[in-house]
Formats: sequence, C-alpha cells, structure tokens
Amino acid sequence: MRSRELSPEPLFMIGAVSQYLGAAVAALLFDQLSPAGVTWLRVLGAASVIIVLRRSWRRRWMPRELGLAATFGVSLAAMNFCFYLALERLPLGNTVAIEFIGPVVVAAIGTRTLRSASALALAVCGVLVLAGVEGSGTAAGIGFALLAGAFWAGYILLGHRVAHSPNSHDALGVGMLAGAVAITPFGASAVGASLDKPIVLALGLLTGLLSNVIPYRIDQSVMRRVDPHRFALLQALLPATAVVVGLVALAEVPTVLEILGIALVIAAIAVGKPAPSSTRS
Repeated sequence: MRSRELSPEPLFMIGAVSQYLGAAVAALLFDQLSPAGVTWLRVLGAASVIIVLRRSWRRRWMPRELGLAATFGVSLAAMNFCFYLALERLPLGNTVAIEFIGPVVVAAIGTRTLRSASALALAVCGVLVLAGVEGSGTAAGIGFALLAGAFWAGYILLGHRVAHSPNSHDALGVGMLAGAVAITPFGASAVGASLDKPIVLALGLLTGLLSNVIPYRIDQSVMRRVDPHRFALLQALLPATAVVVGLVALAEVPTVLEILGIALVIAAIAVGKPAPSSTRS
C-alpha cells in the first residue's frame, strides 16, 4: 500500500515507530561503538541513501543554497550527537521528552500567545519533574538532552528555509553529508576501530535509515496533507511512542513520576503549536 493511501495518523505513527526503533538500535550499539561513532554512521548512511536515490550531484546548486544546506546539516548532526550522548545516560522516553523543550520554545517565541506561554510552562515543569527523578547521577544526560533540544530549535528554523528551497529533498542529503564531515573528527576514529565488526557497522547504518530517511519522508507526506495544528497534535504522540519502544525494545520501565513528567511534555506539545517543519531526532 502506498503512503498516500494511508490516512495521516497511522502513517505518522509508522514514522514515529521507525524513528525510535532506530534510537533503540543505537542504544544497543553503545557497548560496541561510541555515540559519536553511531551518529557518524547514522548521518553518513542517511546522506548516502538520499544522495544516491535522488542523484543529487545532477542538481544545479547556488553557493547560497549549498551554504544553507550545510548549516542545516551540521545542526542536524549536532542534534543527533547530543541526543545519543543523552540516550547513553537516560531512558529513551525521558530523553525524547526533555529534548522536546527545544521545539516548544520555538513555538512559544514564534507565536507569543497565552497558549504558547502555557505550553512552555508545562514543558518546563515536565523537564523539572524528569530532572528531579533522574537525580544528580545523570545530570550530564539531562544537559545533553537540553543541548539536543537547543540544536533542534536551530534545526527547525533552518529546516523551514530548506523546506521552501527549490532543491529541498536534495538539500537534506547534501546537508547531512556536510554534517557527517563536521563530526568526522569525533566519529570516524570510533568507526575505524570497529571495521572488523561488520554487524556493528551495518546496525549503525541501519539507524540512519530508520531514524532519518524513513521518518523524514513520512513527515513530508503528512505535512502536505494536514494543517500545522493537527501536525502539532500528532507530534504529541512522539514522547509516548518513545516510552513504548523503550519498554519493548530496551526493557526500560518508567516510574510513576517519569510518566507524569512525560505527560506534562505531551500536554505542552498538544497545547502549543510546534513548527510544522520540525522533524524528529
């Protein structure tokens, strides 16, 4: 069945499950490969798939377009890197919920309404609850998740411009290639040490397909068919999806307080209206 034959809601959920299955695969790889190595394989793998399938080298590129795509891709790679550094220390559902403060802040600044202010307050409360649950032992994980959220905010703003460029889909692949180049000093050496482990390399590349290529294409399809408010409500499903995937794939059982914190973030996403050009980390 082709994607356009599915209604937006189940199509979006397919992308969400793919996204966080990719994150679960990445978490399982951390014993064999560092977060930097997994990030490098993810971004490079996704960039290669998109560039090859779309034959992006045949496009005519203006220097300004290439600069925008590269900046966008570096933001994406940095967001992915910080997300994995947080995921190494925190449960998947908690990491996703804390990271979501980035797009909620963008929405609040962009609309400046009481509704957006309420959404921001709910998100902050959710993050504070999760931070209190995690305690000082995982302060670094919380910091990395917040940093990933900050890069996500920048990614949204740049992504909006890329989405309206003539070569938007090709810009994603070219941008991710630039992002892979930017994090090469961190990730390439880690991957080089695993060249004798083909399964590790294959799973690292699989994260790029599951977490970048599939969800992004699905997001683009869904965003063409629903209004921003409906898309925002769909995004509220992401932290809950991450909790379920974390439970099933990683045996991460959330506590009552963790569920409360994640629920506050979900409420914030539903109340606010995150930018429809935002995609997932």
